[in-house]
Amino acid sequence: MYFIGVTTGQSSIMRVFPGWASYLRLGDCTLQGIDFRPHADPVEYQAAVRFIKEDPLSVGALVTTHKIDLLRACRELFDELDPGAQLLGEVSSISKRQGHLVGHAKDPISSGLALEAFLPDGYWAETGAEALLLGAGGSSIALTSYLLKREHGRNRPSRIVVTNRSAPRLEETRRIHRELDADLPIEYRLAPSPHDNDVAVNGLKPRSLVVNATGLGKDGPGSPLTDRAIFPEGGIAWDFNYRGELVFLDQARAQKARRGLSLEDGWLYFIHGWTLVVAEVFHVQIPPRGTVFDNLAAIAAQARR
Repeated sequence: MYFIGVTTGQSSIMRVFPGWASYLRLGDCTLQGIDFRPHADPVEYQAAVRFIKEDPLSVGALVTTHKIDLLRACRELFDELDPGAQLLGEVSSISKRQGHLVGHAKDPISSGLALEAFLPDGYWAETGAEALLLGAGGSSIALTSYLLKREHGRNRPSRIVVTNRSAPRLEETRRIHRELDADLPIEYRLAPSPHDNDVAVNGLKPRSLVVNATGLGKDGPGSPLTDRAIFPEGGIAWDFNYRGELVFLDQARAQKARRGLSLEDGWLYFIHGWTLVVAEVFHVQIPPRGTVFDNLAAIAAQARR
């Protein structure tokens, strides 16, 4: 199995996977990282995906950071795309099924599961809080697609704000939301500088959720905010990253006591994302809750230490 990312050798999954493989009885297998710079040449993505497709010993891959660029470059190499991949224009999971190469978008599921794990039941309906996503990449779109689900009824944010440094990604996010027939107030803000993101944070209601979905702090240095940003009173700061400098969380931590903040890193998101893809690639059942999942989480935590 392959892990397509930017700095895969630094990921905890390299230490976690052998324990998971043993626990799940996956047999003689290994995880191999493939590193590309962000927005790499399409030819590089095509070579990697073609190799996975044609090599009988390659069973699939998890894709991070490159989810959108990879599908854009390799769409014709896939025999099947799940509905999420077609809608979002990204793949986070590559697997094989009866000789067909299949692309999946798992982030709407994994981000929702991670959010549910720390957000109290009925949080949005009770608080009237808003959700701000800094960054309009695949992970951001995935989380908003989860938040917009009508099945949540009243338990949805009172407003969603998405910021990004460039306009095209905001327009793509807007297009996907239109296809989802979004029925919540959504703002798309061009934020070429961290100061622009500060303004978005400062305008949030109390108890609101602020998400670092930019990759800054892991794939790149720094934070999407300056130290002058004021987090919402009683709010939640969630960094999709779990490793790296995590400057965004440091900024929130500096205000934690004063503003009554809760802080979350991307560890649970990481666990849910990987277990969903491992289940797909190796065709095994891994429930998102219960004994098996808890045991896998414990193995991961031990390897992380």
